[in-house]
Amino acid sequence: MDIVKADLFGFCFGVRRAVDIVEDKLDERKRIDTLGPIVHNPNVVEDLSEKGAEVVNSLDNVDTDSVIITAHGAGRDIHEEIEDKGLNLIDTTCPIVKKAQETAEDLVQKGYQVVIYGENDHTEVRNILGWLDGKGVAILDPAKEVSIPEGRVALLSQTTKGKKYFFDFAGKFLRENKDKLEDVKIVDTTCGETRRRYEAAERMAEQVELILVVGGKNSANTRKLAEVAGNTGVETHHIKDESEIEPGWLEGVERVGITAGASTPESAVSSVEETLRKLNQS
Repeated sequence: MDIVKADLFGFCFGVRRAVDIVEDKLDERKRIDTLGPIVHNPNVVEDLSEKGAEVVNSLDNVDTDSVIITAHGAGRDIHEEIEDKGLNLIDTTCPIVKKAQETAEDLVQKGYQVVIYGENDHTEVRNILGWLDGKGVAILDPAKEVSIPEGRVALLSQTTKGKKYFFDFAGKFLRENKDKLEDVKIVDTTCGETRRRYEAAERMAEQVELILVVGGKNSANTRKLAEVAGNTGVETHHIKDESEIEPGWLEGVERVGITAGASTPESAVSSVEETLRKLNQS
């Protein structure tokens, strides 16, 4: 059995930057608090936790003088609460996410209501909406939503969505709501790093019979990567790590492809590759 890895996978710039900031801070002190998981990968979070990065779900649980905002950012209320509590803010927000926040806030100040193509319960999306004073909404399918803004509307995207999917959404939104709209701006806030990983998975799919997508099940970009891979028609499985590989998937398969989400460390991919080789020998 041959193993083919996508020509681009794993940590993106924003995730690498966030992890590096946390590790640098841990070099200075034994313990630091992060407001939520630094990235959406349980293995990364567990590794950082063992080094002293404690995940807290509320600022009330911070018992050090500093708190880290994760790569997905935070809303205005969190920034204000950190300041009110006199805590030192260590901001690891991905620069691309930060730009999306600033763009959305600027559009609201110019009189637009913001529609984000994204998952309403995703951390990044909630935190972008947290800068919009209630003048934003996140939706995935405009045909199924009932409270679509009217008048002046700006369309943005969750950064981890692919550009093609965002533009498809924008076209559908315009068709569904053309009679309600006065002025529409479409701003592409998708992440190029994420898109290139989708494209690499599609190229890899042409060479293999089975695809394993490695990454946290709570990672939106990894779930989307698995969807993109599956849409090629090649059998695809999204696995957290090597422990979820089922030997039955490999029966009769000569070429297996591996890719990974933008929050997945290279070590996780190496472990999957090693496990595949062992199963092939058994």
